[in-house]
Amino acid sequence: MTKVAILGVLLFGIGPLAASVGVVRPLVGFGMFALGGLLGLVALVWGGIAAARGRAPWTAPALGLLVTGVFLAVAIPSRSFPPYNDFTTDPADPPAYMKAPTLPANRGRDMAYPGGAVTEAQRQAYPDLQPLDLPLPPPDAFARVIATMQTMPAWEITAADPRSGLIEAVATSRLFRFQDDIVIRVRPHDGGSRIDMRSKSRDGRGDLGANAARIRTFFAALRAVG
Repeated sequence: MTKVAILGVLLFGIGPLAASVGVVRPLVGFGMFALGGLLGLVALVWGGIAAARGRAPWTAPALGLLVTGVFLAVAIPSRSFPPYNDFTTDPADPPAYMKAPTLPANRGRDMAYPGGAVTEAQRQAYPDLQPLDLPLPPPDAFARVIATMQTMPAWEITAADPRSGLIEAVATSRLFRFQDDIVIRVRPHDGGSRIDMRSKSRDGRGDLGANAARIRTFFAALRAVG
């Protein structure tokens, strides 16, 4: 059982590290991380039983407890987030991706906004995701959006079209290097401009709230620009 515990620790640590340096794909790295957590739980339970009966040392359950504790600290909060990964400030008329579908990583992916259950889940979980109005003409608002996007850590702008008011970017997470596609739309509204945003993950089904948090963070930064 000690070998199982050691393998769990190795997978638990190597998975995120390998993904962060690009040795394995993000989902592979996350899978290694999750498998390490499962092995840690096995080592904790069965190793603990064996140790309590005096048939094995406490090494395995101790290592299992360490891995399981960290894994559960990550996994348990995830249950509070909707099992979706495509959110927008305008579910009725979401900004459409123009550049993202042409990127090699998105070939074969359906980039259309799903609506339906996703929209209802967003209304329940993230009622604060609303368009942002700026008292600026569209050209000035467009320039402010781009300037603010350039300050966002780990964002790379991939397209900007002043005529359509669309700007696209890719955000990369630091740990597993998961990538999410972003599109922001600037439209005239009530003498100023209305900003809508959409953020969609490339991998997995859920996102642990990352896309909604990204929209909130960006809009807060946009409001803070004087």
